[in-house]
Amino acid sequence: MPDNRLPAEGDSLDRFLHAQEARLTAFLSPVSLLLAFLDWGLHLANAPERRLDLTRQAVEQVERLGDRERWSKPAPGDRRFDDPAWAGPPFDLLAQGFLLAEEWWKTAAHAPAGVAKHHEDVVAFTLRQMLDMISPTNFPWTNPQVLRAATEQGGLNFWHGWRNWCEDLLGAATGAPAAGSDDFTVGKDVAATPGKVVLRTRLMELIQYAPAGGKVRPEPILIVPAWIMKYYILDLSPENSLIRYLVSQGFTVFCISWCNPGAELRDVSFEDYRREGVMAALDAIGAITGAGKIHGCGYCLGGTLLSIAAAAMARDGDHRLASLTLLAAQTDFTEAGELQLFTDESQLALLDDVMWRQGYLDSGQMAGAFQMLRSNDLIWSHLIRTYLLGERDQPNDLASWNADATRMPYRMHSDYLHAMFVRNDLAEGHFQVEGRPIAISEIAVPIFALGTESDHVAPWRSVYKIHLLNPGDISFVLTSGGHNAGIVSEPGHPRRHFRLARREGAGQPYLAPEQWLEGTPAQEGSWWPAWIGWLQERSGAWTAPPPLGARKGRHAVLADAPGSYVHER
Repeated sequence: MPDNRLPAEGDSLDRFLHAQEARLTAFLSPVSLLLAFLDWGLHLANAPERRLDLTRQAVEQVERLGDRERWSKPAPGDRRFDDPAWAGPPFDLLAQGFLLAEEWWKTAAHAPAGVAKHHEDVVAFTLRQMLDMISPTNFPWTNPQVLRAATEQGGLNFWHGWRNWCEDLLGAATGAPAAGSDDFTVGKDVAATPGKVVLRTRLMELIQYAPAGGKVRPEPILIVPAWIMKYYILDLSPENSLIRYLVSQGFTVFCISWCNPGAELRDVSFEDYRREGVMAALDAIGAITGAGKIHGCGYCLGGTLLSIAAAAMARDGDHRLASLTLLAAQTDFTEAGELQLFTDESQLALLDDVMWRQGYLDSGQMAGAFQMLRSNDLIWSHLIRTYLLGERDQPNDLASWNADATRMPYRMHSDYLHAMFVRNDLAEGHFQVEGRPIAISEIAVPIFALGTESDHVAPWRSVYKIHLLNPGDISFVLTSGGHNAGIVSEPGHPRRHFRLARREGAGQPYLAPEQWLEGTPAQEGSWWPAWIGWLQERSGAWTAPPPLGARKGRHAVLADAPGSYVHER
C-alpha cells in the first residue's frame, strides 16, 4: 500500500509545529472542532423557526422542573444518580435540573438540515463532554455521597483523595505504573498458561501452548490479537483465560504476541504486519504440527488483519484455513461508532504529524479518545471515587492489562486509519495485497463472528456487516458486555447472556441487525462453550498432540511463555 503521507521536502517545519500544537490540544484537532461548530452554528443562525422551537423547549424544561410527574430519567447505563440520596431535596432538584438541561442540549445539537452528519456528531459529542464536566456529581458540595463520606470520616476522605492525587501526579511524572496495576505479574498471575515461544520476528513472538491432556484436535488454532494492547487480554488469570480454556478443550493453541514498537520501526507498514505476523505464524504452525488446516481467530484490529490475510489467501489459492473467527472485529468501517469522531481528515493529519515527529503514536496519546467515549464510567466516576471519596479502585487483572498499553508505528497506523476509517478500502474492494485487490467475499471457509452489546470501539452493528461482505456460512453471536469484558466471559461469569444464529450460506435472505436481534432469542451464560462446539464440529478426529516447537531450526523453542515482547515498555 503506497504511503502518500510521508513528509514531503519543505513541509517538515509545518509538521513539527503541528506536532507541538497537539500537546496543547490533547492530540485533538482544533480545526476539526472549529469547522464542526461553524457548520452547526451558521445553519442554526439561519433557522429562526428552529431557534424559536428551542426557546419554547427551554421554557418547557423550566416548567417541568416544577412538576415532579414530568421529570426526566437518566439514560440507560447512566449510574451517576443511583444513590438514594439523589431522590431527596435539595439533591433531587440539582439532579433533575442537570438532566433536563442535558436533554435540551441533546435536542439543540441536532441542527437544521444542511449540517454535515459528521459535524453534527462532533457537536453533539463535544456538548456531551462539556455537560459531563459540570454534572453536580463532580463537585463535593453538590454530591451527597461525598458529603456523607466527609461527615462520617470527619473530612478524612479529602485527605485520602489529596494523597491519591499526589501519588498519581508523581507516577505520571516518573512514568511509574498506575496504583494497583502492578498487583498482577505478567507470566505469574496473568499470561501464565504454560507454553513456549517457537518463533520470533522483529514484530512478533509466536507462542505455542502446552497440551492439557493426551489427545487434541488435529487442526491448531492461531490467535491474532490486536497490537494496540498486549495479547494477554485473552490469557488473563487462569480462571478467565480464553487461551487456557481452549487448551483445556483439546485444542493446540498458538498466539501472536506483538512487539511494543519504538521509533526504529516507524516505517513498518500494515502489510509488514500481515507478512511477518499472520503469514509467518501460519508457516511456523504448519512446519511444527504438520497440520494441513488451521483455525484462525482474530480479535479487534487483529481480526481485521486476519480477514485481510484470509482474503489474500483465498485469492491466491492458499487453503490452509479451516475456519475464521472474528471477535469484535470490523471489515466495514462506515458505521464504526464514535471512534469516527476522531478520524476525519483534519484529525488524521494532526495524528500523522505527531507520529511523523516521534515515529509512533504513544498509548497515552490514544487513551484520551477512548476514555471520552465513556467519560462517565472511565473519567468522572474514577475521579470522584479516587479524589473526592478518597478510595482506590480494587485492582483486578483486566484493569492491570488495560494499563499495560503499547505504541503504534507511524506508517502502519497511518495506513490503517486512512485505508479503513477514511476510505473504507477493504469493504469497497480497493484494498490491495502485494499489488492486487482482495475481497472479503472470496473467503470460503465458515465464519464465526462475534459482537458485544455495549462495544464503543467496534459496535456490533458494524461487526454484523460481515453478512453483507461475505455470502458464505456465517454464525453470528451477540454477547453482553463491552469490547473487552464481553470477550472475557468465562463459563460461570454472573449475569452473562448471548444470542447465536447461523446463516448457512448463499440463498438465504439478508436480515437487518434489528431483525436479527428481534428474531434471535437470548441464552443465559457464556458464549465460550458455543464457540467450542462450533470449532469441534469443524475439526477432525482426536489425535496425539504435536511437539512443542521443532527440535532445531527456525522453529525451535526460544523461551518459555509468555516470552520477552510482552514485557516491553
